Amino acid sequence: MTVTGPDFLALQVRDLEKAAEFYETQIGLKRAPTAPPGAVLFATSPIPFAVREPLPDVDLDSVERPGTGVALWFSCDDSQALHDSLAASGVEILRAPAPSPFGLTFTFVDPDGYAVTVHDAS
Repeated sequence: MTVTGPDFLALQVRDLEKAAEFYETQIGLKRAPTAPPGAVLFATSPIPFAVREPLPDVDLDSVERPGTGVALWFSCDDSQALHDSLAASGVEILRAPAPSPFGLTFTFVDPDGYAVTVHDAS
């Protein structure tokens, strides 16, 4: 048996269309032509990313920040420009842009409260 690592990521969200619109218009992801029921899939690579309706018995309002303890990172060709665009539109920035071993990085909060880090693509 061989496990090769993650090959799909999805965030459970309160309002599917609001979350999908944020990732599409604010972050710049492109929707994939098909997706499973109750989800919006984006054409990301190398790992597909989606937002989806919560699974049964998941209450996103019962936690301070959904996904606490999980690090979700996106690569970007210009993380400073994305940061500036998000900040200008009122998106909460948890960590300002700073150099790191992964290039310039910053962390924002999405509409459901998930902390997402962006770094310059290498």
